[in-house]
Amino acid sequence: MSSKIKFGTDGWRGIIADDFTFPNVRKVTRAIATYLDTAYKKDRPVLIAYDTRFLADQFAQTSAQVLADLGWTVKITERDCPTPVIAYNARHLNSAGALMFTASHNPAPYCGIKYIPDYAGPATPEITDTIVANIESASDELPLSNPSGSISIFDPKPDYLQFIYTLLDIKKIKSANLKVKYDALYSTSRGYLDEVLLHCGVQLESFHDWRDVLFGGGMPEPKGEQLVELVEAVVRDRADLGLATDGDSDRFGIVDEQGTVLTPNTVLLVLARHLIRNKGKTGAIVRTVATTHLLDNFAAKNGLQIYETPVGFKYIGEKMRETAVLIGGEESGGLSIIGHIPEKDGVLADMLVAEAIAYEGKPLSQMVAEAIAEADGPLYNNRLDLHLSEAHKIAVIESFTRNPPTDVAGIKVKEVGRKDGIKLYLEEGSWVLLRPSGTEPLVRVYLETNTPEKLTRIAQELEIAIAKLEAVAV
Repeated sequence: MSSKIKFGTDGWRGIIADDFTFPNVRKVTRAIATYLDTAYKKDRPVLIAYDTRFLADQFAQTSAQVLADLGWTVKITERDCPTPVIAYNARHLNSAGALMFTASHNPAPYCGIKYIPDYAGPATPEITDTIVANIESASDELPLSNPSGSISIFDPKPDYLQFIYTLLDIKKIKSANLKVKYDALYSTSRGYLDEVLLHCGVQLESFHDWRDVLFGGGMPEPKGEQLVELVEAVVRDRADLGLATDGDSDRFGIVDEQGTVLTPNTVLLVLARHLIRNKGKTGAIVRTVATTHLLDNFAAKNGLQIYETPVGFKYIGEKMRETAVLIGGEESGGLSIIGHIPEKDGVLADMLVAEAIAYEGKPLSQMVAEAIAEADGPLYNNRLDLHLSEAHKIAVIESFTRNPPTDVAGIKVKEVGRKDGIKLYLEEGSWVLLRPSGTEPLVRVYLETNTPEKLTRIAQELEIAIAKLEAVAV
């Protein structure tokens, strides 16, 4: 079974009762423990948390028993918990890191586990590579019944909330008398985001704020198709804002007063502007290769350094630990800011948008339009998920790697990047990124350009070029 245990960009995920089983959880926990033995002394506790999924709490308890059997002091959360909350506590409690049982925004049949080191951000590749290397020799046996370590239950919420309140202008938000709709999507943010909103004096209506292991038959992903009820409520009651998070609350979902679900790219730009303009902050901007170049335009206009990283918040978090980062984020819906932990936080992201509205005193849609115009936008984005055979996928990546095109849809290629997949930097501020999936026969193609017509043209030309390579794969 260990051959099925694969760590992706953020830990190991699998289907419950297929590969995500109690024996495999014991095996992965022991592999993590072998790493912990090389990095920490046993006088530091190991924290464990979990999301709202089926059996996640039981998987967490199994992991706790294995670690206690190995002599570790284990502190397990009293209820399901957001990833940023356990990450904050991993640093705050001077721990040996935390194990988080979550499959984030994946469908209900999935569960996952990720290790969060004591610096409160995602484990970097050298750490996860070490853990993966330990899996093969790790045992999946049941732990002994008389462990040398101990297990206790703790509440991670008070210390996290106390810290979050230092990052927000609560007085300013209270003075705005905002009307907010919040869809918890049956996630871990219930009892956290709603509590912060009420503390900040908003008029609040909440939806789906209870545990449902099937997520209401949908997915715990704060995107348009999952937020229909939230959008309807915002428009019907003329609310200022609609908010949501994903399953483990590290990703945000934002609906403006017109009922438009904002893209993460747009939210990153609006919040970068808010942090500089309203809060007097400064620092670098960090984005992944797949994230909008409007941030580059914004950085250039404000004299800020811009950094581009591979996909995965672990790379953004790493940069946040190295230098002062104003905001770091990714198009998939994660961000963190200066003064916060190097981990994405959907609770904080949502609150920062509320804070921005309070400062500006204008509708969110107007703030979006102003931010885009100031960054020389708009730019238009798309992502194609091309389901290809494994041979076709390999042929596509090899072809674009060895012989990248000199132009795409008549737009000249200025530069070819190989930081993560193949990125073609085009003239006129356009770009194309091809990234193969590491776990399935899929190539993701990200596009950005300055008109909808060009976006369609670029997408069509790339699809034709990729289809032609199927013959090479045979």
